Amino acid sequence: MDEGEFEQLLKKYENVDKEGKVKKREKIEEFEALGEQEEFVRIPRERVGVLIGKKGAVKKEIEKRTKTRIEVDSETGEVFITSTDETDDPLAVWKARDIATAIGRGFSPERAFRLLNEGEVLEVINLTDIIIGNDKNALPRVRGRIIGRKGRTREIIEEMSGADVSVYGKTVAIIGNPLQVEIAKTAIEKLARGSPHGTVYRYLERKKKDLELEGASYAP
Repeated sequence: MDEGEFEQLLKKYENVDKEGKVKKREKIEEFEALGEQEEFVRIPRERVGVLIGKKGAVKKEIEKRTKTRIEVDSETGEVFITSTDETDDPLAVWKARDIATAIGRGFSPERAFRLLNEGEVLEVINLTDIIIGNDKNALPRVRGRIIGRKGRTREIIEEMSGADVSVYGKTVAIIGNPLQVEIAKTAIEKLARGSPHGTVYRYLERKKKDLELEGASYAP
């Protein structure tokens, strides 16, 4: 037996259990990969206190529910998320990252925790990518169109799409399942590009009916 054959035989028996059954290699690799996961995000400094919470309560809750470790630099707003020996969800680090991002984009921790539910995603729209021209009043005007008087437009988008929406700074963040997020995103982009509110509301009404017909839940 040459050296090459010996190495192949050795590798074969490394993946066989005591009963002679072949181990599932993908499970072993997945387990090994969990210990190497790390994510980084930067949030506005004024939102760091919300992410940490009173006596660190919010950060601890995220760590507990995702089984990750979170380090926050209060001076820079940098957030480092890493998996731990207890991490058992391959998506846990990403979920913790998205929760931190959502809080950084203006969501309350309670609403950001929606991202722990299966199938829920976060989308962040940068309004400066949509607004055309250099009018310094354009951003406040667009923000006002999306929020509406006393926040009513934002509420209607949430009610009709089932997504949660946060308007913060130059961004609009959306949490929901992919269908809900796409509907809310389209409505927001229409408003940002100048579509009349009535036209956008009619679009949302049609999409809400579509969701109902498809049996999709649109309740937060």
